[in-house]
Amino acid sequence: MLDLSIEMRFNGLVCGIDEAGRGPLAGPVVAAAVILERRRLPRRLRDELDDSKKLSAEARAEFAAMLRRCARIGIGAASVGEIDRRNILQATFVAMRRAVAALGVTPEIALVDGDRAPPLPCNVHTVIGGDGLSLSIAAASVIAKVTRDRIMHRLAQRYGGYGWQTNVGYGTAEHQAALRVLGPTPHHRRSFAPVQLTLGFDSRESA
Repeated sequence: MLDLSIEMRFNGLVCGIDEAGRGPLAGPVVAAAVILERRRLPRRLRDELDDSKKLSAEARAEFAAMLRRCARIGIGAASVGEIDRRNILQATFVAMRRAVAALGVTPEIALVDGDRAPPLPCNVHTVIGGDGLSLSIAAASVIAKVTRDRIMHRLAQRYGGYGWQTNVGYGTAEHQAALRVLGPTPHHRRSFAPVQLTLGFDSRESA
């Protein structure tokens, strides 16, 4: 069970930050920044919230709805174009800065999942495996994942055949087979090797 012990080491406003979508072949990278209001947290959130990868899609959606009622949330994204121009790490940092800006307040400290500190307008404390250790980071992981999945589900309605309604842009066998047949869409990351290999095929950029 996660708790707020990491957050309680720091004074002032503490936000947890995590991202979703560093690895997929398509779609944006999305980051979330979450400031938990400890006194308002429902017991179920305290007892059951976890790293988004360990939760079912149904549980993630339910927890995201609960968090929107009891936490301050900022969401930021970096587009496929930014990923291709900057590289995925720098684009992730851009998404994290936008998420913090969207909070509407500047936290004193940001707890960031991983071992690389993004340039933010506040102090940063990195936490390796933070989405499994910090309640705030776990909350951010859920918000980022739910938000990005919904983006990819909407795109799946416009770009059929790639399986985005289930693989949400990750490089599954189905997705890569579709890339070889259909070519890349405007939402594919051309800087990623599996997409580069298909650029000789007919693309759907005009779709």
